[in-house]
Amino acid sequence: MMRTEITVLIPSYNRPSALAVTLTGLCFQHCPDFSVIISDQSDASVYLDASVQTAIRLLEKKGHQVQQLTNSPPRGLAQQRQFLLDLVESRYCLYLDDDVLLEPFVIQNMLRAQREEEIGFVGQAVIGLSYRNDYRPEQQAIELWEGPVEPELVTPLDISWQRHALHNAANILHIQERLQLAPDAQKKYKVAWVGGCVLYDAQKLRETGGFKFWKEVPMEHAGEDVLAQLRVMKRYGGCGLIPSGAYHQEVPTTVTNRKFDIPKELAL
Repeated sequence: MMRTEITVLIPSYNRPSALAVTLTGLCFQHCPDFSVIISDQSDASVYLDASVQTAIRLLEKKGHQVQQLTNSPPRGLAQQRQFLLDLVESRYCLYLDDDVLLEPFVIQNMLRAQREEEIGFVGQAVIGLSYRNDYRPEQQAIELWEGPVEPELVTPLDISWQRHALHNAANILHIQERLQLAPDAQKKYKVAWVGGCVLYDAQKLRETGGFKFWKEVPMEHAGEDVLAQLRVMKRYGGCGLIPSGAYHQEVPTTVTNRKFDIPKELAL
């Protein structure tokens, strides 16, 4: 396998159409140095979908290796993410949900921020474009990093937990439009966590435990990515990047049982 600087990790479940769109967004990234690993747990293989295969072939034509794996039987989202992490040989890994469409600048900008800061993770919050005209100024307070990004302890009991509202609906879009931010002048900001599009330093993620806690939680759970980020941020720091070029496709969630919310159940 050809070694790349970034491995894009896509956990997939019963959303072939959304996955095809996600993969198409990867085809046109300005950053040339990444490979892709898809881990499917669908009832019927997503790899049978013609649109998915077309996008995969185009990625391969452009020089990106794509591994089409199946991880069965399903043992929960945390195990799915750990399964992917165990396959990473690159320095960085980008966890990308199978229902997120990226603008061409996204991976390049995330890599640049990681090289500048050498922290645990950087993320681009996903934007719901159906909320473009839904302005929520009460949720749009943003704390920019004025100096180097530093480690932070964030828990559900801290006031900093309320930062999560910043990523609701289209708040990030409205902020970046108000600040007139362009991709070549991105800024870093403080987060509670980032969902859907997060670039980790793979070794730092492993050193803080990754998702090995999957054995401690019920198969149906939520917030596995949140807990991993909180642990990474506590030791190494993490941040969000604005402007974001990540868009949620707004298809129905596959996480229907959220009773066991991992960051609120497991101690840091």
